[in-house]
Amino acid sequence: MAKPVTAITIGAGNRGNVYGNYAAKFPDHLDIIGVAEPIPLRNDRYAKKHNIAPENRFNTWEDVFKRPKFADAVIISTPDNLHYAPCMKALSMGYDILLEKPISPTEKECRDILKLAKKNNRIVAVCHVLRYAPYFVKMRELIAQGAIGEVVSVQHFEPIEHLHMAHSYVRGNWHNSKETTPIILAKSCHDLDIIKWVINKPSKSIFAMGDLKWFRKENAPQGSTARCTDGCKVERECPYSAIKHYYENRQRLSVLDLPEDKSQHGPVIMEKLKTTNYGRCVYRMENDQPDHYVTAIQFADSVTASFSMEAFTSYHGRRTRIMGSMGDMVGDMTELVVKDFRTGKELKLVPKAEDVEGYKNSGHGGGDWLLAHDFVQAVSQQNPKLLTSTIDESIESHLMGFMAEESRKKNKMMDIHVNA
Repeated sequence: MAKPVTAITIGAGNRGNVYGNYAAKFPDHLDIIGVAEPIPLRNDRYAKKHNIAPENRFNTWEDVFKRPKFADAVIISTPDNLHYAPCMKALSMGYDILLEKPISPTEKECRDILKLAKKNNRIVAVCHVLRYAPYFVKMRELIAQGAIGEVVSVQHFEPIEHLHMAHSYVRGNWHNSKETTPIILAKSCHDLDIIKWVINKPSKSIFAMGDLKWFRKENAPQGSTARCTDGCKVERECPYSAIKHYYENRQRLSVLDLPEDKSQHGPVIMEKLKTTNYGRCVYRMENDQPDHYVTAIQFADSVTASFSMEAFTSYHGRRTRIMGSMGDMVGDMTELVVKDFRTGKELKLVPKAEDVEGYKNSGHGGGDWLLAHDFVQAVSQQNPKLLTSTIDESIESHLMGFMAEESRKKNKMMDIHVNA
């Protein structure tokens, strides 16, 4: 690259920092020159990390676009329901976009973004980061090469891990689907997308089942209280104790916006548990996201897939089984095992993100930073073909998610119309 791609980050939370950390590691690739973030602590930290000039720091996304275009690209990592408006404005002003998934909470908004991106000839890269993880790239390559013959069916499993579920989808930002996005999109559009991408055939129809079974008021243990800090009689034995999770084990603390001075962390964490949703009883939230969700999907050429998202596991990551006419494939994102029916031979692979230093330490099996790498190359060369998750490619799995949620609520099979 002759010079780094310049970008403005809108939303300096967890995902904004994932791509920001790529810029910090590879400043000759990506230079973040602006930030919009309403939480002062996050805005200050992000500006300091990237040496952002005071005039390029904004409280809201609207403020960014009051200025004439002053960067190559915009990174949109706001909450799900705040993707659409800044994305449409950025496209209208000629920015290329790195857009965190899901694209937007409604089918109409997703199609609007696609339409404007095409009209203005702009690059919109959707953060379907699993497409860039070497593990899934190798899986797709082997299938395309005929390693297991014709694909017949796929079983894909996403174990969320019980504490992650409680943190993000019971207490956290995505606890209510009406205020954000249904969990099938907020969490599992990665999975619907990777199934579709690996099979590489159009989806036709989908049926879904699932519900919120456990994290409900009627399941609250006797002696429990509104908050873990209110003298709950079962807090010490509860697997979802906020005191144990955040205060004692110091897990998933980025959402609490702790000060730089670590000596203050303890008192601040405890205060947050007394005043925010992260300290509330998991059985007494306003949550409505299903804690188990299964779908059956029909693809072209008689290929079928089943997908299961499960909250109640002690582990996380993805598990996939692919059944083909001449072999099968089993993997857990660490190891991929291919068995050839014709020869009886077994091939074990451990795909890793080792082609560029540091990528293997980024999230989603290296996919986070490998996506960022491909995005800056695509913007620099104005060549969207360098990306595998442009909005043209990524919208189908969103439609699968919208139809899955409709199917779940209506208890009926739904057709998927990509070109509607």
